[in-house]
Amino acid sequence: MKKILIIGAGRSATSLIQYLLKHAAAHNWEITVADADIALAEEKVKGHDKGTVVTFNALDAEERLPHLEAADFVVSMLPAHLHIHVAKDCLRLGKDLATASYVSPELKELHEEVKGKGLIFLNEIGLDPGIDHMSAMQMINSIRAKGGKISAFYSYAGGLVAPESDTNPWHYKFSWNPRNVVLAGQGVSQYLYEHRYRHTPYHRLFSKSDLVYIPTMGWYDAYPNRTSLKYKDSYGLDDIPTIMRGTLRYKGFCKAWDILVRLGLTDDTYKMEYSDDLTYRQWVRSYLSPTLERVGYGTLRTQIATLFDLNMADEALDKLEWLGLFSDEKIPLDEATSAQILQELLERKWKLEPEDKDMILMQHEVEYELDHQKKRHLSTLIFYGENSSNTAMSKLVGLPLAIGVKNILLGNITSKGVLIPITPEIYEPVMKELEELGVGFTSMDVDLESFNEYFPNEM
Repeated sequence: MKKILIIGAGRSATSLIQYLLKHAAAHNWEITVADADIALAEEKVKGHDKGTVVTFNALDAEERLPHLEAADFVVSMLPAHLHIHVAKDCLRLGKDLATASYVSPELKELHEEVKGKGLIFLNEIGLDPGIDHMSAMQMINSIRAKGGKISAFYSYAGGLVAPESDTNPWHYKFSWNPRNVVLAGQGVSQYLYEHRYRHTPYHRLFSKSDLVYIPTMGWYDAYPNRTSLKYKDSYGLDDIPTIMRGTLRYKGFCKAWDILVRLGLTDDTYKMEYSDDLTYRQWVRSYLSPTLERVGYGTLRTQIATLFDLNMADEALDKLEWLGLFSDEKIPLDEATSAQILQELLERKWKLEPEDKDMILMQHEVEYELDHQKKRHLSTLIFYGENSSNTAMSKLVGLPLAIGVKNILLGNITSKGVLIPITPEIYEPVMKELEELGVGFTSMDVDLESFNEYFPNEM
């Protein structure tokens, strides 16, 4: 019997837990789900005879260690910065490990030790990162196998609300960690365009968003991720002139979010001791110059329109007003950062209702030359959730992770070290099973000269 320990039973763990429990009897596995909230763990296991639940403080080494010792395989669904503590224990105890998170520099440093002990620490095998890597490598290797020379690589992904559940002017609802959404993009985004490095600092990230067309779906806002350049190496694209990875949102989102960023409402660096004394209107106004009030610019909406050179009827202002940022409702948080205040408000406003569906969009665009013809290849994934519990986000984070764990335990993946799923040994069985489960990409390959014929002109 193999014992699998899953640490963390949050939103993204639902499909992971369901999959492993479903296959537990056939493979003689015992699944233990650990969470600080024991009721949450019990809700996910649902009394399954191959599942047990435990609770412990994952940050406490003494509490954590006995559970790791009892496991044969560990899956960490903790916040990314906490994986390193679990990883060091797994290395010392000789346990294989899997996560859906980016490999941190600290974890990467363990590669030789992990490999030397004959262990595998498989990371970045969720959605983004995860399915993006695996589908990109399938596409890149397929083009190379035909003799194509790749000159540009673009990759976009977004966790969005499905059109039928889109009931607010932001066209967005939370299907994953709200804090990550509020703090998204902080830092500097770096990518490569026609052999030149491009840098987009956070304060200009959302004002410089592009539009990307998704076949059958329409046009979407897209802003660059921070991590594009690191994948030149990972994808074997060292000499590529252009590489960029980005995040998708519905049209209009970035313009309104840019206002929140430039006002300072996403700042998480300092606390306001008096935050519970403020209304949302007072909080927002505190970021404006008193001059706007002194010269008689009237309402808060008028002042923001003036500051950002917007028409008073601009939809971006409607989005801010809908959130309640111009209201006299008191802020319910004491000694909070602006990011925390904004997150608490958004969690109420952008909540998935029980029967709401979310949607995952992912698209890779590759320009390449083959037989002296310039071509562009598109590979597109559109995937819908079932409801607010069985979300597309949970499925596409949890399923590839679970399938990866299964293939390691069955001996189908034998590579060792701190790895990500960019080799055929890992991504082929995972992508094959995902397709069998209905997670498939559609492809389009056309001459670059006629490519624009496939897209509508109106944005």
